[in-house]
Amino acid sequence: QVQLVESGGGLVQAGESLRLSCAASGRTFSTYVMGWFRQAPGKEREFVAAIIWSGGSTWYADSVKGRFTISRDNAKNPVYLQMNGLKPEDTAVYYCAAATSLTRLVHTSGYAYWGQGTQVTVSL
Repeated sequence: QVQLVESGGGLVQAGESLRLSCAASGRTFSTYVMGWFRQAPGKEREFVAAIIWSGGSTWYADSVKGRFTISRDNAKNPVYLQMNGLKPEDTAVYYCAAATSLTRLVHTSGYAYWGQGTQVTVSL
């Protein structure tokens, strides 16, 4: 089992920034990819970004490319999601997830472990 805990959400105005953190514990040696997803009210959970556990290759949804950055300094540090230039449409609950392979990287079904989520609200 892998336990994931997100933090860093909050209420900001459009154009401002937030940094989310995801701390992983447990059987993390089986983790290959860490991802961030988000779910707005009445919508399906959608892919935001992903990074190889060791801090290598990254992937982004088109809607956040150029504004969000996923990072990980080394195997002992949390995974971060730096969100700049936030827009009201970024408002959602953001979830951290862990996967054991690259299969279905941008789909929720590709991830075995999930955090409890952290709310991000962007006002005009």
